[in-house]
Amino acid sequence: MTAWRSYILAGLLLGAAFCRADSEPKHVLSPDEYRAQIDSLLDAADQMDNSAEAPHALQDLPERWSIHTDHGDFDISTEGLRRDVRKYNADKNDKNADAISIRLDSLRQEIDDFEKTPPDTSAQQNALDSILRRREFRDVHGPTILDRFKRWALEAIFHLLRRIFGRLFGSSVIPTVGKYFVYGLMVLAGLALLYLVYRAFLRDQGFEEIVPHDLPVSAKEWAVWLSEARAAAAKGDWREAVHLAYWAGISFLERQGFWKPDRARTPREYLRLISAGSEQREILITLTRIFELAWYAKRDANESTFSQTLEQLEKLGCR
Repeated sequence: MTAWRSYILAGLLLGAAFCRADSEPKHVLSPDEYRAQIDSLLDAADQMDNSAEAPHALQDLPERWSIHTDHGDFDISTEGLRRDVRKYNADKNDKNADAISIRLDSLRQEIDDFEKTPPDTSAQQNALDSILRRREFRDVHGPTILDRFKRWALEAIFHLLRRIFGRLFGSSVIPTVGKYFVYGLMVLAGLALLYLVYRAFLRDQGFEEIVPHDLPVSAKEWAVWLSEARAAAAKGDWREAVHLAYWAGISFLERQGFWKPDRARTPREYLRLISAGSEQREILITLTRIFELAWYAKRDANESTFSQTLEQLEKLGCR
């Protein structure tokens, strides 16, 4: 029983000693005191000549420096500096000595920069506030509840897909699936672009400049179209002549009731409106081919091309 009391008493005494040691106040430096210590260490570093170990001041460093400033208290670790000193003691050369001096210079510069008065940015802040008060920035805001919900939903879907693909194929397949998904989107975008170009190629951009937007082709008599075509041919503008002559044929057929007027149709769409057994179909196919080569494909058109166009119009009945 006496032995147990002795152990308990010894434990209490040791605990009190540790508490007393922990309660001892640590030495807090002012910026000037810290700067003076760094300057002293720099002087010691300058004395190293690669013939002996680092000066005692560099080897007897605390674990950290505690600094008190008007902006608050903070600690600066000496681990990096102590590591440089140990490296120098193990291999005494100019490179390791310079590393110590460079680190001390960096610590000196940091405390100098910390104490500098921050620049006055009130003018810039006022200018920024003035810009943000403008009408175009009224709706600018951070993520809304809906935005956060969308993000949560997307993350949940991605997590679910990752678990599914991970179970089916293993986790290594996820980056591959993501890569092919992106490639698939690129292919779809390319196909969509090609389709738009195709549609733009088939539609006659010049047609919209000649025919008013709210009128069909047949609003202008086929004879007027043909007269304008002959006038263009007289000027030597064979491509425009073929273009106008083609629409003369379309206006003629539209007046004959082969289809309902619609200014948005393409040449190929007019062909699909004529039945396969109609004699006018073969004539329109030839007329359309001549027109597309001269107008859309921008082939060289000449007097012969225009004569072929007039020949097809005469077969339609445009005399």
